[in-house]
Amino acid sequence: MSRELGPVSVLGADAVGQPGQRRFRLFARSTRGSVIMWMEKGQLNNLSLALDRFLAQLTEGQVLRVEARAGSQPAPEGMPDDFPLPATYDFQVGEMKLGYDERHDTFVLSATPLDIVLGPDERPQLLMREEDAVSFSFTRDDARQLTRLISAVVSRGRPVCPLCGAPLEDGPHACLKQNGHLEIIRIEDEDEEDQE
Repeated sequence: MSRELGPVSVLGADAVGQPGQRRFRLFARSTRGSVIMWMEKGQLNNLSLALDRFLAQLTEGQVLRVEARAGSQPAPEGMPDDFPLPATYDFQVGEMKLGYDERHDTFVLSATPLDIVLGPDERPQLLMREEDAVSFSFTRDDARQLTRLISAVVSRGRPVCPLCGAPLEDGPHACLKQNGHLEIIRIEDEDEEDQE
């Protein structure tokens, strides 16, 4: 049985931990409960991109994505202090579905929990719990704010290779898109050096 939280009053995203070891989460609260959804950085970023595409279609291209650069924005504040912990639902996301309700002019996000269980052969197996999916709705303004917030959260981590998207460490990077032939090194901005 799916859990429907309805329209949310709080919606946000943040990361917990140090760059390279961060865990990403999306959190929401409504009058029916609260949810914390843990996900991969790529899942969070893909949600932001999907929202941007929806917004661009709905506004006939008047809303454009603004890319955030690492260090160019203040750190996101994270979950509000009054967010209920433990949340009503708290899980690792296995699958997300994003839709748009034209009648109510709202977005609808549904997330399916993912569990990792040991199988009979003692090997880990992924178990999608479709019956425990959680969904909620949010406005266009919420969607615009969320995409900006996700962009800031994602950009606060390690810089990525512009060609293959892999995180750049301190040493040379053998880019997979270039078959390892082009070494890309991390060049720090003056702002980054000042922060250290």
